[in-house]
Formats: sequence, structure tokens, C-alpha cells
Amino acid sequence: MASNVGGTHQQRTGWEARSTWATGWTAAAAVLMTFGGIMAIFEGISAIAHDDVFVTTRNFTYAFSLTGWGWIHLILGALVLAAGLALFSGAAWARATGIALAGLSMIAHFVWLPYAPVWSIVLIVIDGFIIWALCSPRREPTPLT
Repeated sequence: MASNVGGTHQQRTGWEARSTWATGWTAAAAVLMTFGGIMAIFEGISAIAHDDVFVTTRNFTYAFSLTGWGWIHLILGALVLAAGLALFSGAAWARATGIALAGLSMIAHFVWLPYAPVWSIVLIVIDGFIIWALCSPRREPTPLT
């Protein structure tokens, strides 16, 4: 660690958390977003390529083709992956974007429940955790004098 003997001041960034737990939870959210984005991409590809992979139910309220859902999951997964990777750099826009994308992912997986119920419930819970972790309180930068 460097000392402050020469009169230089260390700069603090706005990304610092109030506690190490908040920083750790943000890193965990970044990992989960990256993993969730990759899995959503695979989910989308499988729905686009092979419609017979998923079991469809009749008379479901949200009638939409599996190919259409595949494209939704593929695009949403790519966006979630990009935001998750950007979270590792500490970008402020990635936090807000991550919250919005996790919310959209929750909605998409809620509507996806008839096709993959267990997987959808797991991802809804993970998206809720991501939102909580990204909304955790942060410490404002304090000037060093």
C-alpha cells in the first residue's frame, strides 16, 4: 500500500460499496447475469432450431409460437450477457441496465412457465436476486483532504 507522504491523494470511484458484502453481491449478480445470459441464448437457440424439444400445452393464455419465444430469449439473453460482462468493469450504466433486463427476464420466464416450469421458476428467483443485489446501497465517494 502506498503512503500519502508526498501529498498525493488517492481517488475513489463511485462504485465502492458501503460494505464488502455489497461489492460481493454485485460481483455475484454479474456472474449470475453472465451465466443466465448464456443459458437464455442456448434456450433461445433450442426453441428456434427444434420446436419439438419443448412440450406445449393447449389453451394457454399466452399463445405464442416457440420460434417467436426462441428469438425473444436469444435477444434478451445476448443483452443480459453483455450487461453482466459490463458489470465486471463497474460501469454505472450496467447496473441500471442490469436491473431493467433482469425485470424483463422475469416477465419472459413467467410467460415461459408452461414450456419449462422448473427452469422458469429457478430463473425468476435468480432474476429477483440480481435485482436485489444491483439495488443494494452504495457508498458515495468522499473527497480526501
